[in-house]
Amino acid sequence: MSADSPKKQKKFVDKYNFNYPFLCDESHEMLESYGVWGLKKFIGREYMGISRVTYILNKDHKIEQAIDKVDTKSHACDILKMI
Repeated sequence: MSADSPKKQKKFVDKYNFNYPFLCDESHEMLESYGVWGLKKFIGREYMGISRVTYILNKDHKIEQAIDKVDTKSHACDILKMI
């Protein structure tokens, strides 16, 4: 899920030949409902942004597990091991 516009996401998809659809939430409504939109801090600066969280859904589309400590270098492999 991204807070960016569909136009910006399309540029990313086209640039990297990404083969999966992206969801965009410019209003932050869904991001807020999942609790991932909020105040962040980086190098003493505060700003609103998205927390990296992965939700694993079961076959009924219910959240089975939430991973909020994301190691970007190993995350894809970690998820594959879980499922």
